[in-house]
Amino acid sequence: MSHDKVIILDCGSQYTQLIARRVRELNIFCEIYPFNKIPTLGEDVKAVIMSGSPFSVRDENAPTIEYGPFIGKIPLLGVCYGAQYLASREGGRVERSEQREYGKAILKIEDLEDPLFYNISQNSQVWMSHGDSVLAIPEGFKNIATTEENEYALFKKEQIADEAPVYAFQFHPEVTHTANGLQLLSNFLLKIAGVKADWTPNAFIEESIENLKTQIGSEKVLMALSGGVDSTVGATLLHRAIGENLICFFIDNGLLRKNEYNEVLEGYKELGLNVVGIDARDHFYDALAGKEDPEDKRKAIGKGFIDVFEEEAHKLGDISWLGQGTIYPDVIESVSVHGPSVTIKSHHNVGGLPEHLKHKIVEPLRMLFKDEVRRVGLALGLSPIFIQRQPFPGPGLGIRILGEITPQKVAMLQDADDIFIKLLKKENLYNEVWQAGVILLPVRSVGVMGDERTYENVVALRAVSSTDGMTAEWSRLPYEFLATVSSDIINKVRGINRVVYDISTKPPATIEWE
Repeated sequence: MSHDKVIILDCGSQYTQLIARRVRELNIFCEIYPFNKIPTLGEDVKAVIMSGSPFSVRDENAPTIEYGPFIGKIPLLGVCYGAQYLASREGGRVERSEQREYGKAILKIEDLEDPLFYNISQNSQVWMSHGDSVLAIPEGFKNIATTEENEYALFKKEQIADEAPVYAFQFHPEVTHTANGLQLLSNFLLKIAGVKADWTPNAFIEESIENLKTQIGSEKVLMALSGGVDSTVGATLLHRAIGENLICFFIDNGLLRKNEYNEVLEGYKELGLNVVGIDARDHFYDALAGKEDPEDKRKAIGKGFIDVFEEEAHKLGDISWLGQGTIYPDVIESVSVHGPSVTIKSHHNVGGLPEHLKHKIVEPLRMLFKDEVRRVGLALGLSPIFIQRQPFPGPGLGIRILGEITPQKVAMLQDADDIFIKLLKKENLYNEVWQAGVILLPVRSVGVMGDERTYENVVALRAVSSTDGMTAEWSRLPYEFLATVSSDIINKVRGINRVVYDISTKPPATIEWE
């Protein structure tokens, strides 16, 4: 089945992925491309959106979008920088604002009859984030909305004959702070551009299964599972396509949560997956012995997975394919307009498999965002144990133990973490938190227990609220709840006498400590 498509041209904005996610929420298929690598636009492309940018249109190295071949032929929307670029390129005037416009503004609509404003109330809130402003719109354009600080907050090209519509927003409709942002995008894409909203989880499942059958045929696929939603949904799709020709590994690296190995393994068996459980704890503990630097530990864990995977795969003989849980943000990052990102921390499963493993790669989820993966999982009927599971780092508790990793430290952290997570679930707080866990700190503190002086370990509780993990706020958990967690950990986990709560945001901090 062919889907209508929206192309999003990335000019470097931090919100570009968010635009795509909002478009996908409307059940519309879209893809992100760098502004300087515009693909050939076929008949399936029904609209183009130009993103914001950290650049000014007046900068010497500002993104240059060659939209000439499709403006007037395909509906076009410019957002923030995209709007300013349109204005500047078409003969308007864009200048540095006397005062940077950042934050909430009230939209005053001047043309309520425009189809863009269907179901949009007058004086609705929008979110501004720009240092330039459009001071004059080009000839042939019409202003249709203002804010107190911005005369040309929203404008459009007056259509001539059969020309495709062109709209420009100086605010960001994709962020939640724009009260009717999703409705504005819906109006532009569905009502004005006429894009079909047929990108649904069920449609994706049906098409994926058929495509996987054609792609793989009767060959075998090997896939490593993590217990997380991405690998589980990907494996389920593969299993429905090729059945027992899918073989899965679930590796216990000794750094999983308490009882997680057995619980997840049982969950996979209930799904009917052909899963081989591999106890590799000693292998990882040996590889990590004496290592304290976070990067050294991550690399050792990553190499450990590859070593164990390669050894076990060799035992299976003729395997043609490797399945991976790659999702769309990973794909986008690889073609980012910024090029390779600065490495904040290595990922355990990034860097590729050994070159001598000549397997073909199959990635059933490479076009989905994380929230779409969950929606597909729900449509597949997967258990909440997989769908509602919070993100958990690939290196596991290995990056929540600051300093050297030992089996004793792992056992202590598993017990503390288990108390925290179980209490979150008991108090119905688990699903309100994006990610939560306990960090074992490389310090000890003085305490008093049973009239005796103690000198024991300190743990930090970490819980954050987020939509995608790219930014995160510390979760405002109730004080009474935190007091209960602290008391239970100190009383029940031998070796811990102090509990603290991390109230750092991302950025500048990261979600994990290492």
